[in-house]
Amino acid sequence: MKNKKEFYWGASTSAFQVEGGFGQGGKGIATTDVRIVPEGIADNRVASDHFTHWKEDIKLMADLGLNLYRFSFNWTRIMGDGKTINQSGIDFYNNIINECLKYEITPFPTLYHFEMPQHLVDIYGGWKSRKCIDDFENYARVCFEAFGDRVKMWGTINEQMIAVAAKDLNGNHNASDNQGMKDMYQMSYHMSLAEKKAIKLFRTLVPDGRIGPVCSMQVVYAETSSSDDVQAAKDAQDFLQNCFLDMSVYGRYPKAYTHYLEKKGWLPDTEVVDKDLLTKYSPDLIGVNYYCSTCIRARKTTDNVSNLPPFYRNELFMLGNNQYLEKTKWMEFGIDPKGLYTGMREVYERYHLPMIVTENGLAYSDVLEDKQINDDYRIDYLKKHIEQCEKFVKTGYPLLGYSTWSFLDLVSSHQGFGKRYGLVYVNRTDTDIKDCARIPKKSYYWYQEKIKNSNI
Repeated sequence: MKNKKEFYWGASTSAFQVEGGFGQGGKGIATTDVRIVPEGIADNRVASDHFTHWKEDIKLMADLGLNLYRFSFNWTRIMGDGKTINQSGIDFYNNIINECLKYEITPFPTLYHFEMPQHLVDIYGGWKSRKCIDDFENYARVCFEAFGDRVKMWGTINEQMIAVAAKDLNGNHNASDNQGMKDMYQMSYHMSLAEKKAIKLFRTLVPDGRIGPVCSMQVVYAETSSSDDVQAAKDAQDFLQNCFLDMSVYGRYPKAYTHYLEKKGWLPDTEVVDKDLLTKYSPDLIGVNYYCSTCIRARKTTDNVSNLPPFYRNELFMLGNNQYLEKTKWMEFGIDPKGLYTGMREVYERYHLPMIVTENGLAYSDVLEDKQINDDYRIDYLKKHIEQCEKFVKTGYPLLGYSTWSFLDLVSSHQGFGKRYGLVYVNRTDTDIKDCARIPKKSYYWYQEKIKNSNI
């Protein structure tokens, strides 16, 4: 039950990391189904087996006291080839939604969380083609019509930066380095147009709802106070966050970002008709995913960038090292709770839209001992980050809610089940599926008390 101020206490998952159910219920093939997974690491064919445990999982959410479940639809479960409706997939998500509502848990789905229908990649390159914009609009229409009578809070695209940069997610592997960079920015532009078409449609089909992007919020510090490092940090902010949110909210890119892409020959191809669509339809909210801050320095000519993600491969900035933060095996950038407050404040002052924390959590290689997980390290992380949310609200900023990542252990994109974020332990390993039994961790019970005694 929502409290008087209607603050949402939630937890998150994503379809390809939690569902499993490969080839079941009419599900088609997504890029996430065919990506190459290192030997000995779990793929997503079973994942956390939410496909069969969904009712049990939602009961655990209710027992926890959640009033929000942030999840995602898998496009290929709803439309196997990206085009043709699969009623079994719609039925599956109807069951999820209705079970949530039964316990007064608000369902908060994201339309696109990394899974591109492989069929669309095969026939026209997926997001490389403008054809994908119309297919995404059609997919959004199917979702709004099927679920919009009960679902009033929606995410459009999750972490657009990752979605366009990771070849195993967007399905485009074969371009030369230079063409690959141009393709990345072109795909991002097409995603932005698709998001705008979805928002336009949403205004008609779900007029009483709220919708917005889910960004990987970038809290960028300069490694030193040198003017070169400070400028590099500002450039990084534009390339890693502002380009996506400026387009979502204002329908344009930052000037310096546009200038750089034009100079490199990477500026996306556009059409005259795009401008009206881009500027006319804006989101109602912004979802923010935050795990850690980023430290940036000016690029040196001797730097090796070959192993960096594509969005770091330019002459403007380079990953630095923040010596003031505690680092762990899986949190290699360091743990920075105060960065959550800093980042949300900057995002609000730039866009003036209410936010909701859609992902925030600690990765750890949890070990089950005597049927228990005593994850005090995760409790400490969540406690300190929630305190920053409370500070944000007390300062007077609009925050709709907080969702931890993740509700239960998921198959990590590259580290399988060796890297766990969940409040609930899933009894399986990378090589042994076992029974996937659900075992609430100590952090589950801590979060339960936090929700019960919250004053925001």
